[in-house]
Amino acid sequence: MTENGKIIIPNDFRILLAEDNIINQRVAVLSLKRLGLFCDIANNGNEAVEKYIANRYSLIFMDMQMPMLDGVGAVVKIREYEKDNQIKSFCWIVAVTANSFSTDKEECFQAGMNDFINKPFSEAELRMVIEKALQSRS
Repeated sequence: MTENGKIIIPNDFRILLAEDNIINQRVAVLSLKRLGLFCDIANNGNEAVEKYIANRYSLIFMDMQMPMLDGVGAVVKIREYEKDNQIKSFCWIVAVTANSFSTDKEECFQAGMNDFINKPFSEAELRMVIEKALQSRS
């Protein structure tokens, strides 16, 4: 749902950006801000898992190549946590990567990701992914 070009989301819909590159963080945060949205930031995969457990995000933008624990490893841990804790409303997780090979996409989906966007992404792509995440909740 949109209003004046901004996406309207429920109060309990929280977004996490898991990205280790400061410049990429700034670009994503600014793009979300232009859509009227805000996010928390995790600087590596381990931090993303910890923040998800603490805050139960609705949507995670997950960079694939991060230090300590990569995006695929983080998603596997998040999906295990959701399963072990019988969480019915799974988090919508989007792979964000510069690699767009079909094997990369397949690896992301095998790990439990819901969607995939390439860097650099446009605001239109970002909007589309967020709208899919919102629709998955209904």
